[in-house]
Amino acid sequence: MPSFQHHGATIHYEEFGQGFPILTFAPAGLQSTIEVWSRPAAPINPITEFAANFRVIAMDQRNAGGQSRAPITAQDGWHTYTGDHIGLLDHLRIDRCHLYGQCIGGSFILSLLKAQPERVASAVLAQPIGRVGAMPPGRSARFEAWAESLKDHPEATPQVLDALYQTLYGPGFVYCVDRAFVSTCATPCLVLAGNDEAHPFPISEELAKLLPNREFIPEWKTAAALTSARARVKEFLSKHTPHA
Repeated sequence: MPSFQHHGATIHYEEFGQGFPILTFAPAGLQSTIEVWSRPAAPINPITEFAANFRVIAMDQRNAGGQSRAPITAQDGWHTYTGDHIGLLDHLRIDRCHLYGQCIGGSFILSLLKAQPERVASAVLAQPIGRVGAMPPGRSARFEAWAESLKDHPEATPQVLDALYQTLYGPGFVYCVDRAFVSTCATPCLVLAGNDEAHPFPISEELAKLLPNREFIPEWKTAAALTSARARVKEFLSKHTPHA
């Protein structure tokens, strides 16, 4: 599995298919790895769905339990992950691509759209994470599971992990950017709604209302709705693929 070094991190990725590139971010919170795409939790697997027509790039996020590893510091945040994503595009010499992300992938996408919008032809946000209302006390079960999974990270002290948790999840909404940014984001976006506590429907709905250039699919995970959504996503990506 190929990898590259970047600011003390080793980032592993895989490529499938040929054509215009799609950079993908798997679900599972901070345990987002390539392998998650093959689980039932990902109703649309971009590797199997899109590799016939596109160059699909999947990656293990840093310290997610896969092959990517980096030091953990109290200064880390969404910008740290975005740095990895830009680093991967630079490493592969990709000037423009589509983005497809599920769960935490929605926030990875929005953070990248804020940092380098000119590199993104279009983006698909499947059940994006977010929070309505105040931050609950304590750390989420998913974050705790990630923290307990960390191996050989003596630098990840309780204080460092608390700082990271607050930086990532303190802001609310979609965590990584504010509503003012979303309302000015001109990139074509397709939002596939979430419908549970970690991926609240009202967050997906608000994103779809704020984004100036968006399409919205409220139901997509099962049966006929899933078949229809797969076709819609392919149509959306094709429509926004630049032609040389």
